[in-house]
Amino acid sequence: MATVRWTPTARRRFDQLQAAADKAIETRARTGRSKSSRQEGLFKQVRKTILLLAADPRHTGLQTHPYHSIPSPFDPKAKVFEAYAQNRTPGAYRVFWCYGPDAGEITILAITPHP
Repeated sequence: MATVRWTPTARRRFDQLQAAADKAIETRARTGRSKSSRQEGLFKQVRKTILLLAADPRHTGLQTHPYHSIPSPFDPKAKVFEAYAQNRTPGAYRVFWCYGPDAGEITILAITPHP
């Protein structure tokens, strides 16, 4: 299992998604609704993506592939990858990551909706 590092931007976005999900859970409990909200589902999908990346960056469900528009912060020759947190959804979320800086580590660079 790889150690996961975060850029400040990626960590901030993950925390924002978690806070929105927590707020939705509180609202749902207060109002007595049983159906999960969109925020809860999105956070669950992004969290699962991060866990799968840590366990196996080549997991087929992630549909990981190189992404050429973002340079690696550690080595200009190294690749940055895109992993799918969602698929077939308008504005589907993606997780951008790279290997490093040390062996056995991956760094989450960004968590963003697909344009």
